[in-house]
Amino acid sequence: MNDLFNKYATPFITGLFLISLVSGVALFFHVGQATFREMHEILSMVLILPFVLHVWKNWRSVTNYVKRAPMWIALVVSLVISIPFAIPSGEGRSGPPQFALAMQVMNAKIADVAPVFGTDGATLAAKLTEAGLTVTGPEETLAAVGTASAQSTEAVAEALLTATAPAAAQ
Repeated sequence: MNDLFNKYATPFITGLFLISLVSGVALFFHVGQATFREMHEILSMVLILPFVLHVWKNWRSVTNYVKRAPMWIALVVSLVISIPFAIPSGEGRSGPPQFALAMQVMNAKIADVAPVFGTDGATLAAKLTEAGLTVTGPEETLAAVGTASAQSTEAVAEALLTATAPAAAQ
């Protein structure tokens, strides 16, 4: 079994890294996002196992690297260049445009969102109340409805879509 790990850890790291590289570049350039997003996320998680096996197999070399400045410099530089991605910008980084759009809808008043669903604010507020959400009126934002109802953004969005779906689709 040890021979199996030794024989395949590095080749699997190489193959999975190449998949991660190609899918990551495609995602960066917004090409084939539906195709590459799940592939990139799942296979990057799979990459962890061969990486651990590779480190285990090459433990002596790894410890030698850790004793030298280049490894520490590379690790510190990697950490430093990743920090800006972890800190929200003043512009409220929101990820893909569809997420930003969804957040705009959630921060809008029920009365302002209602025409998109072919109804008026009072009717939509009533439908959301019927769906079990706590709604004070059409001037309330959907985000405030979620907070008052102790529901997630996703739950409010689902209730909104269900409440406004055509009768045949329900």
